[in-house]
Amino acid sequence: MTDATALDDPTVASSPSPTCLEMIGVSKQFGGHQALEDVSITLSPGRVLALCGANGAGKSTLVRILAGAESADTGTIRVHGSEVSIHAPQDATRLGLSFIHQELNLVPKFTALQNMAMGADRTGRGGVLDLRSLRRKALQVQERIGYQVPLDVKVEDLAVSERWMVSLGRSLMRDATIVAMDEPTASFTREEAERLYSIIDELTADGVGIIYISHRLEEVLQVADDVTVLRNGRLVGSFAAADLDIASLTHHIVGREVAQVAHRAGEVDPASGPALLEVRGLTREPRVRDASLTLHRGEILGVAGLVGSGRTELARLLIGADPVGAGTMTLDGAPYRPRSPFEAIKAGVALVPEERRSQGLILRNTVSTNLGMASLREPGNKLGTYSPRRAVRIAREAVARFGIKANSVHETVGELSGGNQQKIVVGKYVLAGPQLLILDEPTVGVDVGARGEIYDIIRDLAAAGTSILMISSDFEELAICDRVVVMREGSIVATVPAARATKDHLTSLCFGTTEQEPS
Repeated sequence: MTDATALDDPTVASSPSPTCLEMIGVSKQFGGHQALEDVSITLSPGRVLALCGANGAGKSTLVRILAGAESADTGTIRVHGSEVSIHAPQDATRLGLSFIHQELNLVPKFTALQNMAMGADRTGRGGVLDLRSLRRKALQVQERIGYQVPLDVKVEDLAVSERWMVSLGRSLMRDATIVAMDEPTASFTREEAERLYSIIDELTADGVGIIYISHRLEEVLQVADDVTVLRNGRLVGSFAAADLDIASLTHHIVGREVAQVAHRAGEVDPASGPALLEVRGLTREPRVRDASLTLHRGEILGVAGLVGSGRTELARLLIGADPVGAGTMTLDGAPYRPRSPFEAIKAGVALVPEERRSQGLILRNTVSTNLGMASLREPGNKLGTYSPRRAVRIAREAVARFGIKANSVHETVGELSGGNQQKIVVGKYVLAGPQLLILDEPTVGVDVGARGEIYDIIRDLAAAGTSILMISSDFEELAICDRVVVMREGSIVATVPAARATKDHLTSLCFGTTEQEPS
């Protein structure tokens, strides 16, 4: 039973609206875990159906079944009124289904064009791939998106936001009638997100049905026509988006009231205390230019900026992933210039990366192994080995401490939900006991409930004296910071106190439409 009235009452005698997709009574079990139980959704042509729920609610499992990556234990799928069987991704493509997954399924060594062309029907004479036709189509798609990605550059050399555009482009290369988008704006600027909304409007005007998954609830209510909510693998209800607000949608998702992000306020201003990190004139062309900042002990310092402003590149310089071109850094009063992330971790500096699956986790390894990767060397053991028994014990403590939902510490990380994977990445570096923790997009793809838990971890670390540098595209979550620095075109152009770090003010500073504040 749902806790709200469904959109369509089957007892009402009326002409049924046409549907392009129905999933009826879908159930799926992994081992002893019931991922989905008797879930049904309906999508109509030219409409946007948002799938909402906490991490682990079953949204991605439902989409993976639709994509042919998993098979349902029970249930029926109908596409344009006909019952279908989807056993492989090729089946889904033939039926006119296209997918943009949260964790981008791109081939890093392939170019942007080669990735966009995968699955597209562009063969010439004799079945040979028509590269000219594919390039023309890719350029047309990029013009439609309004975002130019260099087609002959390998995906591994592109920024995360550019990879998203490649994935979106690949979807549009196919003449799909149903498109599923999983966290499509996770790494987008407001301007890029607005362009995506325009693309969605164009697609729906052409009769394409859109399944839209996002943890950004304000975005969901802006984009969606209908909203279906899942919780713990079960259907909570289906609603008209116009009948919901953020508070009611949050309650349906979590099952309780959730406090909004509040500005951090304490009796002592961390910025008045001793400096831990001082950066002066840090430069690595072309992305970071003459960047300077000071981070104090126990301070949460936010970094705001548009995609391409140099935020992630700054973080990579701070942890030794890229060589510094010019400038100086001091850590706790001593010169600091790590030559690798390993040296940075030894110095007490750790980075939670923007892209957790490719940069922060080994998906085929266990929860225990991943949690211990940064911290479990035995004290006094110069060889760097550690006890597996000790690793399991510490992992179990970490699972409880960080609220990680896993059947066991021996479970493979790739089997966990995105939010729980993110908690493992954060927890891995927290266990290392850093004096400086850099967080690059710490809540991307994380549901509203788990997001609050990550904020609590951040606050507790700062209260215990750890300094936090927090990079985020979600300017509203920077409310937990003591101060926020703004990056534009590789430089830090402003330092904003917490009280003035509103979403609108930070956005204006990022675009340069507001007078620069003193740093």
